[in-house]
Amino acid sequence: MKVIVIGGGPAGMLAAISSAQNGNDVTILEKMNCLGRKLLITGKGRCNITSSLPIDAFIKNIPGNGMFLFSCFTNFTNVDILQLLKEEGVETKVERGNRVFPVSDQSQDVLRALESRLRKLKVKIETNAKVEKILTREAENTDLGNNMKRIACGVKVSINNKTQEIQADKIIIATGGKSYPGTGSTGDGYRLAQELGHTVTPIRPSLVPLTVSKENGLAYCQQMQGLSLRNVKIQIKDTEKNKVIYEDFGEMLFTHFGVSGPTILSASAHLLRYKGIEELLKQGKVALQIDLKPALTEEQLDARILRDFNEEKNKEFKNSLDKLLPKKMIPVIIERSAISEEKKVNAITKAERMALVSLLKKLEFTISGFRPIEEAIVTAGGISIKEINPKTMESKLVPNLYFAGEIIDVDAYTGGFNLQIAYSTGYTAGMD
Repeated sequence: MKVIVIGGGPAGMLAAISSAQNGNDVTILEKMNCLGRKLLITGKGRCNITSSLPIDAFIKNIPGNGMFLFSCFTNFTNVDILQLLKEEGVETKVERGNRVFPVSDQSQDVLRALESRLRKLKVKIETNAKVEKILTREAENTDLGNNMKRIACGVKVSINNKTQEIQADKIIIATGGKSYPGTGSTGDGYRLAQELGHTVTPIRPSLVPLTVSKENGLAYCQQMQGLSLRNVKIQIKDTEKNKVIYEDFGEMLFTHFGVSGPTILSASAHLLRYKGIEELLKQGKVALQIDLKPALTEEQLDARILRDFNEEKNKEFKNSLDKLLPKKMIPVIIERSAISEEKKVNAITKAERMALVSLLKKLEFTISGFRPIEEAIVTAGGISIKEINPKTMESKLVPNLYFAGEIIDVDAYTGGFNLQIAYSTGYTAGMD
């Protein structure tokens, strides 16, 4: 069987591997000049390959249509991708948060391993190949139903600026979403699918940094730009209802536009699904609250501060916080505490100290929105799962057409889950 895979990212490569293992003649058409451009930048260039959590725990980390992936995860697990990489010489390690990385900390090694497997399976790879159209023919089987009058049978593609038509028995679209367009994810697959009658649900950024309101906190974020906090607790709250939308524990980062980092990115995936979020953001009713010392109760933190103050009672307030806070954060905390920076520590009142404790346990900023989709790690939205067979990834509308990876309306939190979605859906699409 002649199989064409459109897109050479993780989903496309696994689809090609799976299909070639079944003895098919497989060709990958990749519009960039090499495979795996987006894979190379994942995990800050280290490649967070997958999660070490049991595979049945993955669905809990996929707010975007997780149950749809049950069969795919059964077909190809996190253990399977790590075994494949090991066979190609890539050793892995597990880090904080069950994140799995190559021991080398080089995403290039993961890409080389997948390319090595593709070569062994004699998969043809065409780069600089932009697919312009999915070709179809009339269905010969009248039992397919009224909504299946045409069957996918090939592609019209421009390879190195030369247009040609390639016939195929099966076509897998694995073109990615719209995040990080510089890697080739520019939404081409959505257009190809829509031309064949598929529905594309609204495209939104997920796992994306958040912006902070100019009126409440942006200047402070800019003052702390580049500061990374570890082991902090965050809460995103709907202040109108005094309701916690999302909470997490881990790392975050201050930026020139607001906040980022693993906990913030995962928060964005949850936030974009919250009812009425756009209006709440416009009204300034979404708050980020940071507990800088989550391991301590307010009483314990007060005792800690009091101990520090007793040791440095003759110092000015601005010089008394070095043991408690990162240097870059001290001026911000001083300003927001409303305690004069020149005030002697032994003159700070209990009420002022308790206000400081409260500030450290609930440092608040107003969230104003999401950064653009071009800066998102993944795309939320895509080809409607109602139009895809979850057991095979085949289109329910166009026989012989399959989907894999980020183009489908599924997305997950950070931690390797999105890459596993790519592997598992790709592998499944190649199996049938």
